[in-house]
Amino acid sequence: MFDDKNFTKYLNRHEIDAAVQSIANRVNADYEGRQVLLVGVLKGAIVFMADLVRHLKIEHEVEFVRLSSYGKARTSSGTVTILKDIQADIRDKHVIIVEEIIDSGRTLKFLYERIKAAGPASVEIVTLLDKAAKRVVDTPVKYVGRVIDDQFLIGYGLDLEEHCRNLPDIYYLKYPN
Repeated sequence: MFDDKNFTKYLNRHEIDAAVQSIANRVNADYEGRQVLLVGVLKGAIVFMADLVRHLKIEHEVEFVRLSSYGKARTSSGTVTILKDIQADIRDKHVIIVEEIIDSGRTLKFLYERIKAAGPASVEIVTLLDKAAKRVVDTPVKYVGRVIDDQFLIGYGLDLEEHCRNLPDIYYLKYPN
């Protein structure tokens, strides 16, 4: 599935590590002395979340949610479907939603509003990659690793039809269709 003739390296592993460490440092400082519930958005955020938790010094729990607005397409349909919901009670907890990339913001806005309605002490969003120029809804993202151009990306958890998540670097598609 991965052919380096069609993809160009966008971020190497060292650049990714630096961005993750920077985010973790900010989260550690902001939540020192408090416990946090990290809610990872499956499937893409799993690699980023695993690296992020290794850098956290604060007390934290991990939870996952799986939402869909893409299906097998490369662009969002705009309709969000819950495939796996959060199992933990989030009332009065400090919740940080962990996403690997934000595009339109629709899916994340849906999740943010849903969590906020459940009565947490606080709710914030962290993303490794932010396509801010593609945003169609206002989504309050507090922690951003990199603001990026509108590229179709794979690797480091980002997939092309469920393939290429395992690549340690992030690549962009040279010739999008």
